[in-house]
Amino acid sequence: MNLRRGRRSEEPELNLTPLIDVVFLLLIFFMVTTTFMDEAGLEITLPEAEQDPEDAAPERLEIGITAEGEFFVAGDPLVNRELDTLVQALEDALAGEDFAGIVIRADADAPHRAVVRALDGAGRVGIDRVSIATLSAEP
Repeated sequence: MNLRRGRRSEEPELNLTPLIDVVFLLLIFFMVTTTFMDEAGLEITLPEAEQDPEDAAPERLEIGITAEGEFFVAGDPLVNRELDTLVQALEDALAGEDFAGIVIRADADAPHRAVVRALDGAGRVGIDRVSIATLSAEP
């Protein structure tokens, strides 16, 4: 029988590994569930300007493309579908005129190649404002 009272007692040990795991899991949880402020939903009041309607709508050069891929520049048909012909017609139409850009009015069945060719031709003559005309869908 061992009745010694002077037994050596062990100090309690605190293991921090599970505590660190829990802290990281909470951090990940809060990062994933945090909602961010939507700045696009801010209400702002824009300034108003009074302007004549004819001054508000600058004139644009129009390129028409038929379903067969034929080009019309400012209503005049081109002799062929080549890019060089289109570029020359655009340069002639822009000579002496001040256009704010071009509008491409392509038929819904026009080949994609023709629309890309019109965009390429506009880029070659230095036009950087291009719009593509569409119809609004009926409700």
